[in-house]
Amino acid sequence: MIGMWSAYAQQYLLVLCLVTSLAFALPITFAPLAWARVMRWRIPADTDLALYFGRCLGLFVLIVEILMLRAGLTGIALVTTFEVLCLVATFMVAVHVVGAIQKVQPWTETAEIGMYSAMLLLTLLFFPPG
Repeated sequence: MIGMWSAYAQQYLLVLCLVTSLAFALPITFAPLAWARVMRWRIPADTDLALYFGRCLGLFVLIVEILMLRAGLTGIALVTTFEVLCLVATFMVAVHVVGAIQKVQPWTETAEIGMYSAMLLLTLLFFPPG
């Protein structure tokens, strides 16, 4: 199963990069509180710390986006980029499961468990040969 669609690894990275940049990295980086409201978070009156963490998270996601874009366009660090994506997906499933168990997040965040699980499965299916 792993690497079943590896011939399309670079195209997968380009599509994933575009979708995740538009849906997560750019909004979280440049408008974290607006993004949080769309995702159904309740925003407290003092938002400075939330803005700071939003920008930090958004920039981290942009780093991953740049890795995907470079590997998707050039093939450079293709396997490494897929390894990073597997780790991101796995850790994001874990953090969202914890939030769901603790009941400290809106339903939209709990729904991301499925999204990140699907991303992990797709990343494994497109995983290029080492």
